[in-house]
Amino acid sequence: MPDFVLLSECSDGVLTLTLNRPTAMNALSRELRGALIAAFRGLADDVGVVILTGAGRAFSAGLDLKELGGETSSTADVADAVATGDLIDTMHACDRPIIGAVNGVAVTGGFELALACDLLVASTDARFADTHARVGIMPGWGLSQKLSRLVGIGRAKELSLTGNYCSAEQACAWGLVNRVVPPSELLPTCQAIARDMLSCDPEVLRAYKRVIDEGYAATFADGLRLEKARSRAHAASVTPEKIAARRAQVQARGRAQVQK
Repeated sequence: MPDFVLLSECSDGVLTLTLNRPTAMNALSRELRGALIAAFRGLADDVGVVILTGAGRAFSAGLDLKELGGETSSTADVADAVATGDLIDTMHACDRPIIGAVNGVAVTGGFELALACDLLVASTDARFADTHARVGIMPGWGLSQKLSRLVGIGRAKELSLTGNYCSAEQACAWGLVNRVVPPSELLPTCQAIARDMLSCDPEVLRAYKRVIDEGYAATFADGLRLEKARSRAHAASVTPEKIAARRAQVQARGRAQVQK
């Protein structure tokens, strides 16, 4: 039976993708990057949320430096792997929410892979590090811009210009991850968040993700104009019957939560 570098399991609208190179710290080999791109581009219609995690003790150690530094690699191979963001671009183009379940270390390219998710839940075993400067490679998948926007420029510079590790607890305090849970609770917590997302209107869920991302990449004023335009465009398709049906569902969910 072949060893698949990416495991895929879909249940009730939630697709869990597991990086499956545990002996290599889930390093992002050419094969694994290709498998991830294919998975995100080929999402089935019934998939509403994606959970991305790693097998073993690592989320991902980043690009496979052993592969890039091997005798079969050329300068072009290295430049293509580092500077070409096909994987990250594919994740950004995905209209379903992506939850990163960071089970262990997320280093350099693995850190960038985590930052391509819409939100992060970290195990207490998780640690983050940006070792681009130590390895001697400039980031090309967005880390230099995303990290400072998430944690502040001073903290980002501390991480990126030292290459030091950041614990899961520190990452949570800095706003890098949404929450930190014991390892046994990592996937159940992500699955619970995914179910909450799936209880929303699917069309609005996808459109809402997109307007948040596009507005975040713009100025605040442009973001407000974008929201207004998208809101008006969507309102044209909303009927009183749709509002009544969704209102009933929201009320039923609220009553169910109160009774827990």
